[in-house]
Amino acid sequence: MEGSLAALGTAVWLGILTSISPCPLASNIAALSYLSKNVQSQSAILVSGLSYTLGRVIAYVGVSALIVTGLLSVFSLAQFLQTWTNRIIGPLLIFLGIILLEWIRIPIPSMGSSERLERLARRGSPGAAALGFVFALSFCPISAALFFGSLIPLAASQGSKIIIPSLFGIGTAAPVAVFAVMIAFGARSIGKTYEKISLFAKWAKRVTGVVFLLAGLYYIVTYWFGISVWSV
Repeated sequence: MEGSLAALGTAVWLGILTSISPCPLASNIAALSYLSKNVQSQSAILVSGLSYTLGRVIAYVGVSALIVTGLLSVFSLAQFLQTWTNRIIGPLLIFLGIILLEWIRIPIPSMGSSERLERLARRGSPGAAALGFVFALSFCPISAALFFGSLIPLAASQGSKIIIPSLFGIGTAAPVAVFAVMIAFGARSIGKTYEKISLFAKWAKRVTGVVFLLAGLYYIVTYWFGISVWSV
């Protein structure tokens, strides 16, 4: 089994945190809207939700596998990472914390024509998977920061090309899975659920941002200045 339990749990949390950030959450809800327009049965909605999740997983696994394989295959780069990883992680975590706390505002790019996305959604399970693949690769600032800044280093440190990225992909599709189940079983409180998820996302981002800042400061103090925090 690739990676420790802590690493696996971190991958899932990073995926969930990505999924409930404003831009990815909006894209997930939009995807569910596209998918639910053209299906009539409960099972079809559930299958579409699973296919969408699979598409996201394939996208993240493909990108991370290429990057992690490249990192691990270059001996000089591997040596550099072994020597400097702990020093790089500190500033990186602080940067991610600043983004999560929204101290830096980054413009969000457009995801393309809605007509094209609707055409994909009409193609059944393959279309749902393709939609998940497209949305996964439409990186927003926060999702890009979490994927390239946190997940890729985590996957590389664990030597995990498949499992950790897969768990991240599953986590990013969590809202679609939840809403698909709600629609399939006739739930009428999707709007309220969306509001609750948005509120949870707001606090989850803040808490994680603070944790990232503190962890980044710890790495800088420990590995840049050689000060043991626990002995102070």
